[in-house]
Amino acid sequence: MSRASKLTLLGTSLFALGTVYFVHWQQKNEQDAMHQGVIRDIEQQRIKRERQADFDMQRALEAEYKKEQTVRDTTAEIGGRGGGGTSGVAR
Repeated sequence: MSRASKLTLLGTSLFALGTVYFVHWQQKNEQDAMHQGVIRDIEQQRIKRERQADFDMQRALEAEYKKEQTVRDTTAEIGGRGGGGTSGVAR
C-alpha cells in the first residue's frame, strides 16, 4: 500500500472510532439527564402528596373545630347591610 492510502485508511478509521465514541458519550449523558429528571419528578410527587396530606388534615381539623365552636361569617353580614354609610363598624 502506498503512503497516501495508509494515511487515508488511518484517518477514516480514527474518524469512525471518534464518531462511535462521541455517540456513546452523548447517549450516556442523555440517559443520565433523563434519570435526573425522573428523580426530580418523583421528589416533586412526594412533596405534593405530603402537602395534600397536610391540607386534608387541616380540613379535618377545621371541620372538627366548627362542630365544637360557633362560627359565623362576618363578611357576609357586612356585605348584606343596606349601605348605611359605615363599613360595618358599630358606633
